[in-house]
Amino acid sequence: MKLSSFKFFTSIRVRNYEVDWQGIVHNVNYLLYLEVGRIEYIKNLGIRIDAHSICGDAKFVIVKNEITYRYSARYGQLLKVYTRISRINNSSFIFEGLIVDAVKGFIIAENRAHHVWLNKRNNRPVRVPEHIRKAWKKFEKRSPRETG
Repeated sequence: MKLSSFKFFTSIRVRNYEVDWQGIVHNVNYLLYLEVGRIEYIKNLGIRIDAHSICGDAKFVIVKNEITYRYSARYGQLLKVYTRISRINNSSFIFEGLIVDAVKGFIIAENRAHHVWLNKRNNRPVRVPEHIRKAWKKFEKRSPRETG
């Protein structure tokens, strides 16, 4: 993943309760930072999201989450969480994320999270809606791989 391929980021400062006994951010917190990035990215696309659904009638869930840790973050460190949707299939899509030191610019962690779009009432996979696809294409202003 190249940092230059990301158009969106949100900032997070490491808090004291996220640091473990070794003085570094506990590994589970990186997944929380990446989730913040995904939610902020969706909101940035102009898509309504609440605690139960997206646009009132659907939801998406993570079915596979891959993370590569390169460096440890520490208390007080300012991080930039870069996020993008790199691919949309029929009912699934892939978020990619990078956690970067905001001052020195080095990559701390990389993430690829596979999601499936679900009908809120029956939890069955459904096609990613056209308005989501259009918002994504408009924001990214490129032609990422898309199938279905």
